[in-house]
Amino acid sequence: MSTTQKSSQEVVHEDIEAVIQLLSRVYPMSEALIQEFYANIIALNLNKNEVLVEEGCICHYMYFIKKGALMGRATHNGKQIVTYISVENEFVSSISGLFGDNVSKEAIVAVEDVSLLAMHYDTLQRLFLSHFDLNFLFRVMVEQYYKDAQERTYIVRVGNAKERYLYFIKNKPGYLERLPLECVASLLDIKPLTLIKIQKQHALSLKKDEDTEALYRKIEEHIKVHETFRKQDISLSTLASELSISPNKLSSVLNHYYKLKFVDFINTYRVNYIKNLMASPEAIHHFTIEALAGNAGFASRSAFYTAFKKLVGMSPIQYARNIKSERLV
Repeated sequence: MSTTQKSSQEVVHEDIEAVIQLLSRVYPMSEALIQEFYANIIALNLNKNEVLVEEGCICHYMYFIKKGALMGRATHNGKQIVTYISVENEFVSSISGLFGDNVSKEAIVAVEDVSLLAMHYDTLQRLFLSHFDLNFLFRVMVEQYYKDAQERTYIVRVGNAKERYLYFIKNKPGYLERLPLECVASLLDIKPLTLIKIQKQHALSLKKDEDTEALYRKIEEHIKVHETFRKQDISLSTLASELSISPNKLSSVLNHYYKLKFVDFINTYRVNYIKNLMASPEAIHHFTIEALAGNAGFASRSAFYTAFKKLVGMSPIQYARNIKSERLV
C-alpha cells in the first residue's frame, strides 16, 4: 500500500469522532464500539493519482474519505473504465474483494489529494461477532451501496447520454466542477467531447429558463402596475409592444409558462379584479355586476359571463350570492 500511515494514537481525535457522529445518526453506537473505533482506526494520506488498491490485489481495509475523492477503475479489453467516484464523508472499499476473500476487480485511485480513515477487515470481522450495532450499520451501508450501484447501472444501460448527465448532476451536485471531465465521462459511458457538448447545451437551456423567468416577472409587474387588462382593446400585439418584445415571444411565454392563450390570460386578471371588488360590500351596493365587468375590461356582458364561469366554475350571480351568504354566517 503506497500510503503514508500514522498510528491510531496519531490520528486526530476529532476525525474519528466525526465518523462516529455520522454513523450514530443511522443507529446508536455503544460505548464499547466507540472505544474500539478510537483504538483501531488508522489515518492514510494519498496524493492525486496515487493507487490505494491495485486491480487484482486484495483489499484489506474499509475506508472513510475525510477529504478528497477516490474512484474505482477497472480494465476491460485494454480500456480503463471508471466504475464509481466517491468524495468526502463516504465509505469506500472493494465489494468484489469484501473481507479479503477474493481479489479486487477494480483499482481504487485518488482523483484528488485524499485524507482517509481506515479499519482493517480482520478488526471488522472480530467486532461483528460482538457488536450488533456494527452489524446493523454495515448492513445499512451495503444496502445503500447496492441501491446506488443499481440505479447508476440502470441509467447507464438504459438512459441516453443526456439522461445520464442529468442523473449525475442531480445526484452528485458539484462533482462535475471539481473532478476531471475524463473521469466523469468514463463513469457515465460518454465520450468526453459528447459530455462537453451536453454540458454546454444544458447551460444554455438553464439560461433560457432564467430569461423566461425574468420575462415572466416583467409581464406580471407591468400588468399589475398599469392594469392593462382593463383596456377593452388590449391585444397580444399591443401588450407585446408595451413590453418591448415580439408578439411571438409573448405568445410563447404564455403558452409554455402559463399554459394559457392570450385571451384566457387577460381574462384571468379581469376576473380576479372583479372578484376582489365583489368582496367589498360597497362595490356591490353601488355598481351592478355588469358595470364591474365593464370597468374590468370586458367588452360585453356575454363575454364576461362566459369567462367568469370558465375560470371560477360558477356564474357571477352565484358567486355573489355565496359571498353574501358567507357574510351573514
